[in-house]
Amino acid sequence: MNYIVLDLEWNQSTNGQKEVPGIPFEIIEIGAIKLNDNGVMISEFSKLIRPAVYREMHKITSRLIHLQMQELERGEAFPEVADSFLQWCGETEYMFCTWGGSDLTELQRNLRYYNMTELSDRPLPFLDVQKLFSLAFEDGRSRRSLENAVDMAHLEKDIPFHRAFGDAYYTAKLLTRIINERSQVLRNVSYDVFHPPVSREAEVRVTFDRYMKYISREFADKAEALSDKEVMSSKCYLCHRNLKKKLKWFTLNGKHYYCLAHCEKHGYLKNKIRLRRSENDRIFVVKTTRQITDEEAEALRERSEHAKELHRRRNRSRREAAGALKSEKKESRS
Repeated sequence: MNYIVLDLEWNQSTNGQKEVPGIPFEIIEIGAIKLNDNGVMISEFSKLIRPAVYREMHKITSRLIHLQMQELERGEAFPEVADSFLQWCGETEYMFCTWGGSDLTELQRNLRYYNMTELSDRPLPFLDVQKLFSLAFEDGRSRRSLENAVDMAHLEKDIPFHRAFGDAYYTAKLLTRIINERSQVLRNVSYDVFHPPVSREAEVRVTFDRYMKYISREFADKAEALSDKEVMSSKCYLCHRNLKKKLKWFTLNGKHYYCLAHCEKHGYLKNKIRLRRSENDRIFVVKTTRQITDEEAEALRERSEHAKELHRRRNRSRREAAGALKSEKKESRS
């Protein structure tokens, strides 16, 4: 299998009010390195794209990547570059690899905007090299910038950063280091969820070294998602037992939900639900389950109590506001 190490640069509206529906970020450059399964570079790809949506360069984009609109005008149209890129990827089985998790979403969004063949109709597995670098050489949770990671790995900085090919080049060099020295972390595949699962049967359930991930199908709204038995269940991903909850599901912000369960064999497990909105304006769920320590379980209990207190305050504020409104109405009638 080959690895397609990809990096994109994109432009956006200089004024959010002029954002074009369906394409908030227009890709203006694609850079990529192809590695074989031993991490050896075997091919490269680099092309500029002539803008068709946002014809004025956003000041932050211009400052970061040092590209001017006049240079981009010499590029090719997106459909031509994207078709050329996908042909370059080849027919040999490959996996996309990126630094961070946003590039594949924007690539698929741009492909859809131009009515081109999409990469997948379901969650797309890929390697997030930023995450893998942390798992291989750090604590697994921190996320360094690309340049900081290159410095930590003591790699030679022989071409500029912040251009698509340069960032793909350094990401590929870091991936090669991971393949040669910590190949076991490659099991920790990420999923781009531009396309959520299309049915219950297509839902994603995958177990990694330290946790389990579940990606649900789409639901009409949050209420339907949070009433689904599979979404709200708590299971031990190591022995597959259904567990009783020590802390019921709670939330601090209405987007992330947590619960605590206990397995007699494997101890405390924390469940976390993230509610995501799909391109179809529907809701799907990404749920993770991981083992935690007694200290982490106690910290989760404290967060639960804080959530309860916030809920009580909100309810009290609503009652007071309703009471004040009722009093105003009475006074206006008298």
